[in-house]
Amino acid sequence: MLPYEHLIIIDKKSKLPIYRQIALSIINAIRNGTLKAGTHLLSSRELARILALHRKTVVCGYEELEAQDWIKIVPRKYVAVSEHIPLLKPQNWGEPSILIPYENDLNIPFRIIEEHKINENTVSHPDIIIDDGYPDVRLSPIDDLLKTYRKLASKKHTIKNANIRTTQGTLKLREELATYLSLTRGLNISGDNILITHGAQISIYLSAQLLLKPSSNIIVGKPNYPVANKTFEEAQSNIIEVNVDEKGINTDMIEKICREKKVDAVYVIPHHHYPTTVTLSVERRIKLLELSKQFSFVIIEDDYDYDYHYTSSPYLPLASSNHNGNVIYIGSFSKLLDPALRIGFMVAPKNFIEQCKAFRKIIDVGGDGYMQNALAFLIKEGELKRHLKKAKKCYHERRDFLDSLLKEKLGQYISYNLPTGGMAVWITLNKELSLEQLQRNESFQIIRTYNELNSFRFGFASMNEQELECAVNEIEKELIKKITYSSDHVK
Repeated sequence: MLPYEHLIIIDKKSKLPIYRQIALSIINAIRNGTLKAGTHLLSSRELARILALHRKTVVCGYEELEAQDWIKIVPRKYVAVSEHIPLLKPQNWGEPSILIPYENDLNIPFRIIEEHKINENTVSHPDIIIDDGYPDVRLSPIDDLLKTYRKLASKKHTIKNANIRTTQGTLKLREELATYLSLTRGLNISGDNILITHGAQISIYLSAQLLLKPSSNIIVGKPNYPVANKTFEEAQSNIIEVNVDEKGINTDMIEKICREKKVDAVYVIPHHHYPTTVTLSVERRIKLLELSKQFSFVIIEDDYDYDYHYTSSPYLPLASSNHNGNVIYIGSFSKLLDPALRIGFMVAPKNFIEQCKAFRKIIDVGGDGYMQNALAFLIKEGELKRHLKKAKKCYHERRDFLDSLLKEKLGQYISYNLPTGGMAVWITLNKELSLEQLQRNESFQIIRTYNELNSFRFGFASMNEQELECAVNEIEKELIKKITYSSDHVK
């Protein structure tokens, strides 16, 4: 009899269920030629006795093998290796091993992507999470959206057409969105000018892949949205950073660069720049458009949270101006409704949208037709507009409440400018304080930090007043602790 106690190795510390360890050990033995086609195996009862396991565990292992056609089970008679297994030459006995798929690394060379780490905080579930500017899902009309989704998914004609012609986005959503963007942003477009994507990041990626090549130069703000920078790096383009001040990206510096070298694109976040939250001034908007025409570069306008303005009416997007088709406009519903709702959009000339659609087909055949049409219904019925009115009022109050907290509790430790809109405040710690101290606190986690600038984004929209107060109190405690420790250390 084969030494089954050595043939089947059980590691009770492994995350792999024991019944699967049994199955994989037997598969390994079959592949090695140790167990040949037609070989009778021990009964489940006998194997359970040898391995000191419950019989049901062995039965589960055998059932797994039978389901994959490795063995044949004849009830009350025998268990045997399938006759369809090819004859294999027995291998020399070495160290017993379990064939566990994907436990080992892939040793064949492949491309390595250096992932941008948002935060190295080791706390898995902190009490307080300070995000970088998310909407409050508790206010969102998600229930209405899902109700419409279920309704669409229950009708025969919508089921039949749910996955048809969604590469560019469903016609209903593109038409409703064209009307909505025309009314709210002054964009003179049709559904043909819109591509619906899985979030704004896909739009940035598609733009980069089609516009840029290894010799291309693209100008971005400094600091900038890190994921956008990574996307442009992946396109192997040359990234040229231009400082962002209280009036937005420095267009005089852009002009100077354009006079020295060929610029192919400028990536700009005109409303509530990420991460600093500043708004691009009217003068710089006009100049950027003029430079685009003069030096023939494309403007990639990322307008991720246009809808949230509190103290004044928003400037119209660059895309609403006369730009000769040189502006690619990018937006998202994730900031309006729910970060988990991955629906974004790109607005561009029809010929560029067609090429984006063609390129997208390589990796993504289309979106969720039910969800897109449900969202179109939400826009058409005015529910999105009603939600925005309610959310803007609420977020405005939360911004002002956070402002009062920051002045009262953290005023001596930080500096910041209250943004006119958006969902986050850009906070910079005083020079004698270190952001790393806050990152080590186990009671809260700050999602987006910039250690080199000693700054972080404090997302206020997703927190109610009680939650905001708790977050600020925790930061205050940590900073007081740091100041006290430094004073004692000096003494």
